Amino acid sequence: MAVSRARPLLGPWLYGLAFAVVLPALLIWWAGAAAPAVPLPVLPYPWLGAIGAAVGLVLMGAAIRDLRVYGHGLPMSPYPPPVYVTRGVYRYLAHPIYVGFVLLCFGAAVFLRSSSGTWLVGPAVALGCAALVLGFERRELRRRFGADAVRPPRIALPSPSGEAPTGWDRVSVILLVFVPWSLAFEAVYRLGIPRDAVEAFLPFERAWPVLEWTEMVYGSVYLLVFGALFVARTRTALRHLAVTALVATVVVTLIYLTVPVVAPPRPFVPHSALGRALMVERAMSHTVAAFPAFHVIWSCIAAEAWASRSKVWAVVGWTWAGLVALSCVTTGMHALADIVAAVAVYLVLRRYRSLWDLLRRAAERIANSWREWRVGKVRIIVHGAYAALGGMVGLAISTGFAGPGAFWDLVIIHAAGLVGAGLWAQTLEGSSKLSRPFGYYGSVFGALAATFVVGAVRGNTTLLLAAVALEAPWVQGIGRARCLVQGCCHGHEAPERVGIRYWRERSRVCALAELKGVPLHPTPLYSMLGNAVIGILLLRLWSLGATLSLIAGAYFILGGAARFVEESYRGEPQTPIVGGLRLYQWLAILSFAGGAVLTAIPSAAAPGLLYHFAPRIPVAAVLFGAACGFAMGIDFPAATGRFTRLAAP
Repeated sequence: MAVSRARPLLGPWLYGLAFAVVLPALLIWWAGAAAPAVPLPVLPYPWLGAIGAAVGLVLMGAAIRDLRVYGHGLPMSPYPPPVYVTRGVYRYLAHPIYVGFVLLCFGAAVFLRSSSGTWLVGPAVALGCAALVLGFERRELRRRFGADAVRPPRIALPSPSGEAPTGWDRVSVILLVFVPWSLAFEAVYRLGIPRDAVEAFLPFERAWPVLEWTEMVYGSVYLLVFGALFVARTRTALRHLAVTALVATVVVTLIYLTVPVVAPPRPFVPHSALGRALMVERAMSHTVAAFPAFHVIWSCIAAEAWASRSKVWAVVGWTWAGLVALSCVTTGMHALADIVAAVAVYLVLRRYRSLWDLLRRAAERIANSWREWRVGKVRIIVHGAYAALGGMVGLAISTGFAGPGAFWDLVIIHAAGLVGAGLWAQTLEGSSKLSRPFGYYGSVFGALAATFVVGAVRGNTTLLLAAVALEAPWVQGIGRARCLVQGCCHGHEAPERVGIRYWRERSRVCALAELKGVPLHPTPLYSMLGNAVIGILLLRLWSLGATLSLIAGAYFILGGAARFVEESYRGEPQTPIVGGLRLYQWLAILSFAGGAVLTAIPSAAAPGLLYHFAPRIPVAAVLFGAACGFAMGIDFPAATGRFTRLAAP
């Protein structure tokens, strides 16, 4: 009897040990080992880190207690509580344990003055928690308790309705929108001026005077924005403000991190209280985070909320926003280019729904663009062009940036990646209907195996890893267009406003999944967008001379998190489910962990964005692209052997 009681407890004990002891120990090791690769400044306020860590611990402790008392279970995904908890801290936060853990990690990093903990481990933990929630927890809660039972907590974005906003709606916008924006802005500020910065001011702008009294208008943007919380008439209007601001925060922060344009404020000697106030504000924002001007973007977002109330309020809001934009120039805080860029960003992002519809419709057109031509026993399928283009672009990127010494090494690695993609997918997905599939993770394993073998011989393993990582997001992003046409990597059923429909009988969606005409999540499009962001960030790291192992590790961390979430929206029936997760989600976790290990490996710095062109690069790129196009776009539909057919005859 004693043995039978112990067995059910073994799993929870091991799980608890892993997350309460092993994981923190590994994170501490990671922060120490990766420290040389992250020579960045940290916050000079250890007391603030101590407070953050303490709040995180208290929040985690309260959440664990609530799950035990109200949920009658454990805070463990494999052993979840049988009762859905909406009391205690769960009344206010949907995932307080993850929030607390992130606060604990960042707080400890700041308290210990750990640069790698602040800029690498902390963000990776936050990214991992977000991926776990979006890619598993949210879906699992709805599966177990039903969508109607999983109600949003007090702190959540306002629901779209014509009702007046509540006090909790306004508090939620402050906590979920204003606080993340402030943290993002502070992070960019703390990173300092990039070494390759370009000044935004045109020569004639430098001679313009600084009008001290306009600081009153410039500083009033905070009143304009905060007032929008109370002026917005409906929850729909407040939600639009919140979502637009969140999207703007993500997009503009990405621009701040990757576009090295700065605006050193025009110098002046203060002669008034407003002038001295302007000097104080300048001290809080020195030249960075200026292009585009978020002062202008915030003003426009707030003015739109004011305009939702009435025409009179619209005149007040937009006039105020216009004066704030003008004051950005008269105070010398921004260049004209900052203002123009801000207006352009706002005009695009304010129509985020229309922008999404445009992308979705384009993806649907590509998804239904199947064309094929028969030449005797040979079939040429149009989607092979995307595979060819991806192969060409990838090889051209890696061989050019890695330098002439790595050319043939990378050619071998690319050939191994193509072979690995075929062998991997053949093992998992091959069937009588699909005798020549290709898989992304097969290409990763094939390329990695070749990289370690070639790198061991040549002594340039980290250079090869980083070069392949640099090209990988662009190759995968282009290749996802082929996925759209072929119907692989397709999503599960989605709402009409989100999904795309497949009509072509040759598509796997229709031929294998039998989901013709059903709105499905456009998961290849999700992947394209995610890979574009990852690709831009990696190019920036390369241009700044980050360590090669950090670049390679960053790709696997970011790519793993993105793939984990993407997989939760996919609906391919042939993908195995292991332990409640899709097989590729486990591989995404492995990618994330492997990336963390890579960042801790000492290596040389990237050589910067110097492209070493040679005539052999375009020749090799075209030949490899042709090989990819043949492998993934030309088959023999009448044959029955392995590797002969890409689709049904």
